[in-house]
Amino acid sequence: MRSDTITKGLERVPARALLYATGLSREDLGKPFIGIASSFTDLIPGHVHMRSLERAIEKGIHAGGGISFIFGVPGICDGIAMGHDGMRYSLASRDLIADIIECVVSAHCLDGLIMLTNCDKITPGMLMGIARLDIPGIVVTAGPMISGRYGKQKLSLVKDTFEAVGRRRRGEINDNELSCLEMDACPGPGSCQGLYTANTMACVSEALGMSLPRCAASLAISSEKERIAYKSGQQVVGLVRNGVTARKIMIQKAFENAIMVDMALGGSTNSCLHIPAIAKEAGIEMDLKLFDTISARTPHITSLQPGGEYLLEDLYYAGGIPAVMKRLYNDLHDCSTVSGLSIKEIAKAAEICDGDIIQTKEKAYHKEGGIAILYGNLAPDGAVVKQSAVSEKMMRFRGTAKVFDSEEVAMKAIMGSQISKGTVVVIRYEGPRGGPGMREMLAPTAALVGMGLDESVALITDGRFSGGTQGPCIGHVSPEAMIGGPIALVEDGDEITIDIPNRKLDLHVTEAVLAQRKTRWAPPKPRITRGLLARYAKCVTSADKGAVLMAD
Repeated sequence: MRSDTITKGLERVPARALLYATGLSREDLGKPFIGIASSFTDLIPGHVHMRSLERAIEKGIHAGGGISFIFGVPGICDGIAMGHDGMRYSLASRDLIADIIECVVSAHCLDGLIMLTNCDKITPGMLMGIARLDIPGIVVTAGPMISGRYGKQKLSLVKDTFEAVGRRRRGEINDNELSCLEMDACPGPGSCQGLYTANTMACVSEALGMSLPRCAASLAISSEKERIAYKSGQQVVGLVRNGVTARKIMIQKAFENAIMVDMALGGSTNSCLHIPAIAKEAGIEMDLKLFDTISARTPHITSLQPGGEYLLEDLYYAGGIPAVMKRLYNDLHDCSTVSGLSIKEIAKAAEICDGDIIQTKEKAYHKEGGIAILYGNLAPDGAVVKQSAVSEKMMRFRGTAKVFDSEEVAMKAIMGSQISKGTVVVIRYEGPRGGPGMREMLAPTAALVGMGLDESVALITDGRFSGGTQGPCIGHVSPEAMIGGPIALVEDGDEITIDIPNRKLDLHVTEAVLAQRKTRWAPPKPRITRGLLARYAKCVTSADKGAVLMAD
């Protein structure tokens, strides 16, 4: 075992002495050492209940014959960080988490790892870390939050708080209603209720084969989540004994399965950043076009918020990810999973408890999957849109550009009723390098929806969007403005065409005019010049490459 490095041999007397100081016995040193990377924090509702899950995992590891060691990784709540400078740290934290896992596991020669996680960048960061290390590991996502209630109305974070800001601005609701919504939308522990980024990545983890069956959708408050945590701890010890490492699970075909399930669900556009980043750590290069290829042949079979009707609790009671995979059975690759069962064995055994929530392919909500990749002279290297959350009316749109060089300035204009119908709002210098940190922009997109402009205004950015975004919002425009991509050359009044069915994003300005504008362009001064974000800006790659950090 890897842990033999610190437990065996004359020269390891000091290491053994220190391990005994933690309470271990002599016989414990012969057992597999299993780390529990926990993102517990009092700051995030998706993580406040993790102490009980840590205990369940510990029990499972001990029952399996291993020894458990808990260590922490940082967590950022995107909902709390949204709309201000704090959001610059969110994406950067993903790679920091991967580095922390590499450091702790490698320094202490751990044999296996349980990754207790839940939120947007934490789950992919942990998967990046285990892929880099290539040791046995299992992801335990801590589960979605149940819906809130306002009278008989189901509430969720994005629809009933972020979008409520725009509804209040237009006078659709009053201050008392707004106060009730913000108090009742999030009734307790768990990741935000819809298919936003946190729950998207939980579903991706399970479809990838890195979580036990039903883990993704099982509710934060459920006893089933406790049982899954216990079983995961027990199972990882078996993976260590059998030499089943992460890269034996995370193969090319497994990533294709994960993307297929993501497209069928209509998941967050952030998966287009995270899945390639995880794949890269697993030694697999992934082109952004793969998402579009799989989406084109995968029907969208669920109607989950933000673009649809249902919440993760509804998906859970309908059968969860195994039931979704049952619908896709003939299209899935039969890959191994950490459970010991293959993907098709899990899918075949699944029960679909509600055919309205998980439709057949023939009765799909859309014939294509949730995400489309657009190209054109405005995005030569690609841009990403959640097409399942765009109305039919806005699948093709031509409008006049209104350009903003930051999210804050754009938000001020939106809330000041300065955006008229037929406008394409362009927010630039918010990419991975320009932001720095590629902030999510749920506040402006939700405000546009709340103000009733989602079917008359589009938004384009080199930044990114929350999984809670709906409407014609095009993100990840590459190359980004900070490195001189075409989005840096757009001016107020330019005509822009969005054509999602034909995968086009075009700026109606001649090449000669763009070349002339290019001669006058110079990058703005960096917003951040010290600390983590300054280092991040120097090392981060483009969004179409997953916004990963360069090795040199």
